[in-house]
Amino acid sequence: MQGSVWMGMGQAMSEETGYHDGLLVTANMLDYRVPTIQDSPPIAVGIVESNDPHGPFGAKEAGEGSLAAFLPALTNAIADAIGHRFNDLPVTPDRVFAALERRARHAGGRGQAAGA
Repeated sequence: MQGSVWMGMGQAMSEETGYHDGLLVTANMLDYRVPTIQDSPPIAVGIVESNDPHGPFGAKEAGEGSLAAFLPALTNAIADAIGHRFNDLPVTPDRVFAALERRARHAGGRGQAAGA
């Protein structure tokens, strides 16, 4: 489950296949940024012991559920913090700063027009 959280964190925050003039620019692990243990927040895992009557030998899914929850949790947290909702992933620091700059320019333009 912790690995699924890391996978979701990578999808949401850093992993992206980049191209320039048709050439792949993220072809190696230095350029294609995946989260490391240093990027990880503390992850508390709670196991609920039960049998699933429809799973093989009572097994339940434990991977994709935690991966899928990270993506909207991150974008909702960013929207709460800065007031901008991102609909495209990954939400990189560059994209967050660009959104903040656009909002500041837009607010500054309105303030100048109103004050003039």
